[in-house]
Amino acid sequence: MFLRQLEYLTALAREQHFGRAAAACWVSQPTLSDGIRKLEAEFGVSVVRRGHRFEGFTPEGERLLAWARRLLADRDQLVAEFGRASHQGLTGRLRLGAVPASLPPVSLLTGPFCELHPGTSLTVLSLTSAEIHRRLIDFELDAGLTYLTGEPLAGFRTIPLYDERYVLLTSQGGEFAERTEVGWAEVAGLPLCLLTPDMQHRRILDDLFLRAGVAVTPRMETNSVSTLCSHVRGGNWASVIPQAWLGLLGVPPGTRVLPLVEPTATSTVGLLVLDRDPQPLVTSALIRVAEDLDLQSDIDALVPAEAV
Repeated sequence: MFLRQLEYLTALAREQHFGRAAAACWVSQPTLSDGIRKLEAEFGVSVVRRGHRFEGFTPEGERLLAWARRLLADRDQLVAEFGRASHQGLTGRLRLGAVPASLPPVSLLTGPFCELHPGTSLTVLSLTSAEIHRRLIDFELDAGLTYLTGEPLAGFRTIPLYDERYVLLTSQGGEFAERTEVGWAEVAGLPLCLLTPDMQHRRILDDLFLRAGVAVTPRMETNSVSTLCSHVRGGNWASVIPQAWLGLLGVPPGTRVLPLVEPTATSTVGLLVLDRDPQPLVTSALIRVAEDLDLQSDIDALVPAEAV
């Protein structure tokens, strides 16, 4: 068994197509297919379900794929630890997945990391919490910035960073123009635009509305934070947003924010990594940066005074 054959296998899982997987590995399709057949011969099992096109992996193939991802990740870590990183400081690319609600403050984490490790580069992807979990398990991410409450976290290490707080974003001349706070039950009757139900932020909001004794049916759903804010700014809409968003966006013109009460609630957001020992060097470096930060104070300092 050669690591190159494992690379063929992981490329096929990623591309879901023999031709594209071969191109991604810079080999011909017959070379890639032959490499996978050699894996099958070595282990005496069928790995790929074949038809006129790629049809997925057999159960044995899925188990081999999990091992392949783990071995290749360990190979990359070994190269980093005993290669250039040991002589030139930390190098390599940090792959970070972040739930949409955490995107505005993400630079408060990545900025100090890049400043401390100038030889590194970053990829930051907006993903759902479920996608972050899957990609961490598949070694496609080094870390995730996501919710640490209400999520299955077995097999992961968590570093809490800040508590997400919620405010109502509504038009300046709306029905709550004279109010300084508003209850969740009162908000349910507004023309709401919220994130889609596959987003953990939305599931948290649905639970908070239920705790207030109401169910909510948004008039508009989107997976885009900017779309939420543009609708509230542009018309007779309202939305429930994390207070941290205001640190980046400010309070959009023509709108106002009100704290949400009854219940007053928060959700913990933090760093999520696989529970491994040793950790990859870039992951360990990110953890050290995260543990030294006071992200809650940094976020609160950016929030406009009228939103506090």
